[in-house]
This record gives sequence, C-alpha cells and structure tokens, in this order.
Amino acid sequence: MKCPYCEAENKSRVIDTTRDSQGGIRRRRECKKCGRRFSTYERVLRSTPLLIKSNGDREAFDREKLIRGIQISCAKRPIQAAEIKALVDRIETHLQQLGRDEVSSRVVGDMVIEGLKTLDPIAYIRYAIVYLGLDSLTSVRDIIDGLLGEQGGTGTGKGAAAPPAGPQSPGNVAEGAGAHP
Repeated sequence: MKCPYCEAENKSRVIDTTRDSQGGIRRRRECKKCGRRFSTYERVLRSTPLLIKSNGDREAFDREKLIRGIQISCAKRPIQAAEIKALVDRIETHLQQLGRDEVSSRVVGDMVIEGLKTLDPIAYIRYAIVYLGLDSLTSVRDIIDGLLGEQGGTGTGKGAAAPPAGPQSPGNVAEGAGAHP
C-alpha cells in the first residue's frame, strides 16, 4: 500500500475496517511515516461478459461509461448519486450472475430503462429517447402516454387538468396580441 501523501510504500497501518452491502471493504489507514490518514476501498473483481453491440462489435462492460450515461439522463433531477450507483451495481451483478462470456448490449439497456422507470420518469424518457432511437414527437408521446397509463393518469395527454382560469390582470394580457382597442 502506497501513501497518497508521502508515497511511502508499505508503511501504513489499518485503523478501522468496514464492509458494505456489495461485499466491498473500506479501510481507514494511517501512514507510519508522515502520520496522515487516508481511506482505501477493496472490491472483489468479478468478470463481466463482453457486450455485443447492435453492429456486432464486442466491447468490455464499462461501469464508468454506464454511470456517465445514466447521469446525463438524470441531470438536474432529484436523483442521488447513491441511487445511480445502486442501479449500476444491480446491472453489473446481474451480468456476472449470468455466467456467460458474451451478452447483447440490449440486456444492459433494458435493465437501465426499467431501473430509470422506477427511479424517475423524466430520466426514463430522456434515456429512452436515445436508447430506443425515438425520432418523432409522436413516438415520445407514446412513451409518455404509456407511463401515464401505468401511473393511473389519463394516458392520452389530452384533457389534462389545466390551472383554473382566473380573472385576467392587466399584467397578464399581452398588448397587440391580436386584440384591437
């Protein structure tokens, strides 16, 4: 173990060890040379299958790439980083448990879609637009209608309750917007 501060090798002692729910081990260490403390995290490396892309190319599963893609979908949404990490953990564990050398990348995409659907509907729609290649407003509306139907909404997008029309104040009336004096 190398101290990140003074770079002394094998001169640290473990002060505290804790385990997390994913089987990782966090160790709090103190360097015997400089006296500074730092943390290390140990995780068992399990092999994940290669992903077969839609064009036939094969690519190693990249946890960080998956996190970045999900984070883009979740931008400016009330989703905690821990929730994204938990989703990626579930996907990675599932891939490892399959016990196969190669898996279609659709397996990963489908799991992300299902995970985002439960986490946040807006993040789900954002991801679905790219993942499913939605290229028209009609196809996006179909996804939204499906979500609304699952949530008990109207499902049509039409006739949604609008805020009640109250009396117009002079500040709400646009001058010259087709009205004649």
